[in-house]
Amino acid sequence: MDLNLQPEIFLEKLNEINLKNENILNRAYHSIQLCTELLNRFKREILTSGFDSLEEEVNFFKRVKQVPLVKLIYFSEVHSFEIQFPKVDKKVQLKFLENKIGKLNRFFLYNVDFGQYVNSGSAHFDHQYYTREYFDSYYISTSKFYFQDPDFCTPRDMLLGKFKAYTLLMEYMAKRLYEVENSQSASFFPSSIKKIPWPFTNTDWVELVYALKAAGIAKKNNLSIIQLSNLLQQIFDFEPKEIYKTYQELKNRKTSRTLFLDLLIAFLIAEMDKSEE
Repeated sequence: MDLNLQPEIFLEKLNEINLKNENILNRAYHSIQLCTELLNRFKREILTSGFDSLEEEVNFFKRVKQVPLVKLIYFSEVHSFEIQFPKVDKKVQLKFLENKIGKLNRFFLYNVDFGQYVNSGSAHFDHQYYTREYFDSYYISTSKFYFQDPDFCTPRDMLLGKFKAYTLLMEYMAKRLYEVENSQSASFFPSSIKKIPWPFTNTDWVELVYALKAAGIAKKNNLSIIQLSNLLQQIFDFEPKEIYKTYQELKNRKTSRTLFLDLLIAFLIAEMDKSEE
């Protein structure tokens, strides 16, 4: 089995689940099943064939396994959250959300050193963190064992998965918080408006949202970047992913960091030139 190819197939199936299930609980349930199936498949292959080198083992636990593991943790948390979420009373719902966001913030604070290691792209502890050889040498710093097994886990692969999943979960909670806060107020746009399909990429979306924020729209209306994105989603039929991570990738571009905005400018100038002919 080509372990590196499996995550690509997995993500395609995960996207199919997303398209078929509008209800978040159904989507989470089927996604959890898919994640567990792939992780079980990975485990059987690892126990049977092992790894040819430490580098291959590090790559698997640091990158390949993380694809289904992150989604498993994310959808498990979303499923648990939505089942427990209060059905009525706006104040109670807001309190519930604030408590959940507080727990997530405490997780990031407690694991701030590991977070810096991950975000900086460091690799000097990778052999200790992402090989099974050191499993008994490091204490387990995560309380929920979604898929913990000495033969299939390393000292920090679960923590890495949790760190990435909780980053996604923070975006989900910010969106839910916005929905609850505005649930009893007039919508910025008519509810009957037909949304416009977004024909561009997720990266283009993030570039536009941050450009609007930089122009002062978010500050003037006291909006977070997620809230601003949610407002745009009332116009465009699009669900952005990993906004904060994508923004960091934009900043690290070696060519133009504003490719989408540059393209919009080019289109506008071309249209102006055409109208003057």
